[in-house]
Amino acid sequence: MKVLLVNGGPHEKGCTYTALCEIEKELNSEGVETEIFWLGNKQVRGCIGCGGCSKNNGKCVFGDDVANTLIEKAESADGFIFGSPVHYAAPSGTICAVLDRAFYAGGKNFRYKPGAAILSCRRAGSTAAFDVLNKYFTISNMPIVSSGYWNMVHGSKAEDVLKDEEGLQVMRTLGKNMAWILKCIESGKNNGIERPADEPKIRTNFIR
Repeated sequence: MKVLLVNGGPHEKGCTYTALCEIEKELNSEGVETEIFWLGNKQVRGCIGCGGCSKNNGKCVFGDDVANTLIEKAESADGFIFGSPVHYAAPSGTICAVLDRAFYAGGKNFRYKPGAAILSCRRAGSTAAFDVLNKYFTISNMPIVSSGYWNMVHGSKAEDVLKDEEGLQVMRTLGKNMAWILKCIESGKNNGIERPADEPKIRTNFIR
C-alpha cells in the first residue's frame, strides 16, 4: 500500500511539508509506503477546457509542467493527502491548477481511492481552503479520510508548526486513520468485496 502526499506549497520544506512529514511518520509506522511529491514553484498552466486530454491517453495536452507527472504517480498510489498553504482563504494557485488538470485528464487514477486534504496557515482562511480541496474527492468517488479535528496546522514558518501541538496531533491521527482505511479496503478485496460498479454518466443540462 502506498500513499502519495502532495505538497502544493511554494516552499519545498515549509509549513505544509512539516505537516505532511508528521502524517508520513504515522503511515510508515503502520507499514504503509509513502512519497512526498512537491509540485514546485515554477509556473504551471490552468485548465483551458480544450478537451484534448480525451484524445491523449488520459494525459493533459500540456506536458511542460508537473500535471502529467502527478497523473502518472497517482496510478500506482492507493491513497492521497493533498497539502497546501492558505492563500487568500483558498489553496495555492499551483495546487488548484494542477489538480484541475490531473483530475480532468487522469481522473481514473484517483477514483475509489481514499483521500484527505490538509492546510497550513498563519491564522485564518483554512476552513474555506479545506472545503475547496475536499471537492476534488467528492466528485471522484473517493472516500474522505478524517481526523479528530479539521486538518490544519498554524504557523508562519516550519518551526512554528512544530509548536502547534494540537495541529500535529491532528496530522498523526489522520495518518493512523488513512492506514486503517487502506487496510480495511485491502481486507475487503481479499474477501471478495469489490468497488462499486460505475453507471454510465448522465449529464443533465439546465438550459437546452
